[in-house]
Amino acid sequence: MPVLICQEAGGPRREIPLKRARFTFGKMPDNDLVLDRQNISRKHCQVFSEGNKWFVRDLASRNGTFLNSQKILSDTELLHGAQIQLGDFTITFQADGQVIPAAGAPGSGGAGASPAAAPAVPKAPSRLVPPELKKRIHQRLLTELDLKHVDYTQASNAEVRNRTAQVLTRIVEEFGAEVQAPLTKGDVIQQLLDEALGLGPLEDLLADPEIDEIMVNAFDRMYVERKGKLHLTDRHFADNDHVIQVIRRIIAPIGRRIDESSPMVDARLQDGSRVNAIIHPLSLKGPTLTIRKFSKTPYTTEDLIRFGSLTPGIAKFLQLCVENRRNLLISGGTGSGKTTLLNVISSYIPRDERIVTIEDAAELKLGQDHVVSLEARPPNIEGVGEIPIRKLVINALRMRPDRIVVGECRGGEALDMLQAMNTGHDGSLTTLHANTPRDALTRLETLVLMAGMELPAKSIRQQVAAAVNLIVQIARLSDGTRRLTSLTELTGMEGEVITMQEIFTFEQTGIAQDGKVLGRLKPTGVVPKFVHRLRQSGRNIDLAIFQEPPPQTEGARP
Repeated sequence: MPVLICQEAGGPRREIPLKRARFTFGKMPDNDLVLDRQNISRKHCQVFSEGNKWFVRDLASRNGTFLNSQKILSDTELLHGAQIQLGDFTITFQADGQVIPAAGAPGSGGAGASPAAAPAVPKAPSRLVPPELKKRIHQRLLTELDLKHVDYTQASNAEVRNRTAQVLTRIVEEFGAEVQAPLTKGDVIQQLLDEALGLGPLEDLLADPEIDEIMVNAFDRMYVERKGKLHLTDRHFADNDHVIQVIRRIIAPIGRRIDESSPMVDARLQDGSRVNAIIHPLSLKGPTLTIRKFSKTPYTTEDLIRFGSLTPGIAKFLQLCVENRRNLLISGGTGSGKTTLLNVISSYIPRDERIVTIEDAAELKLGQDHVVSLEARPPNIEGVGEIPIRKLVINALRMRPDRIVVGECRGGEALDMLQAMNTGHDGSLTTLHANTPRDALTRLETLVLMAGMELPAKSIRQQVAAAVNLIVQIARLSDGTRRLTSLTELTGMEGEVITMQEIFTFEQTGIAQDGKVLGRLKPTGVVPKFVHRLRQSGRNIDLAIFQEPPPQTEGARP
């Protein structure tokens, strides 16, 4: 039978018999061959048979599929020895009854070839429009279509986009001889259209579901975060003015501005992604833009369990806490996943309760019906009209909420949040920046003092101990993964110190060769006080989730 010989640059050779008529490659686990690399799409390509012939088909991959260094645009027949290139992988087709010797074997490149040497993989040519060509086409576009008078707040309007696309199509046809493969005329039109009416080089990055964050350090230095790791991209803006133009295009629909008198701005895109921009004179190397993307479909408990952030036992315990109106504080560093976890935990709130969410920039996407979403407002162009989170928390108390969810405590609103938790709004949730549960208590105390009330430290700690029931600590580990690292219950006061007991903790056991952090979330054996009270009231709660599973005896099946 035919065989596929797969080899990554510098990696081992793998032989895969084609035992079925269709064989798929990609990074998703449901592919026949999983190639988990950044330049491989989720469903990248497919090898299939028709009659006695075999073919390769590209599955609309982002970086394309190449056969013998030529990009395939349609189903292409595979002959013996044909080489399929996917990112850094070379897959050689070995026909039935034929043999392709390993590198270093007789006939494979001579005695000097190394047995472990991998065949060279041609780098896929860029599909970006060359800067010189882009500039000339853009200049022609400006002469035929006065984009300065386009209403950018209506940039998605079909009439505006269609008109611009028609003009671009005519111009690109005139430059057709300069558009060389693998770049297509469609690529040129789309990229120029994105620059004219969209967000330029950001458009395809925003559309990529694998990218979590986009960071523009300078017009020619753009980074993205994938799976917790930073990567430099080949995308760039034309110059600093181009970056500022895109920033203004982002903030125009929400009535905000950026200039030398107001060189910082926070905003959000229509899909909820958080945007921060800062320009000269505060940013010395040019405009800086940071976009924290959010999934169009909110993550669920099952997603976090699959990612390894939670375990089924901890998810069940968190649901028990929310349903029984425990006040939860989610603590973690920047980019650790606090908002994502808050969104998942909020989904446990019963659907018949009234929820008021308060955020600096609206990010939460709750599935319940009875939700009121409030968003803080910055000062307007005249510097007036600001409505901070603290005012919204105070106002929320007049809205008859069953639960209050504050996206993040950053200042004096912490005092109002504590008072709400202590005055009949049990089961409320919030987040703050801290690296450990004990640090979270210290930071919460500091935030309360920012309210301007001269309260003694002991009084603040008493309020915290009475209001907050549990601290959920989450962290981004060295391999980029985001995991819950501690779940701690506040038990009261001893003198002037808040007492706590850890219920679950993350135990790191090592680091794998690929840099992946090895470890597990395990119970400490402590049963929370409120669980004992629930059991005494007749609730049937399985205590096994708080116990370490017994070690397997030698010879037992895993």
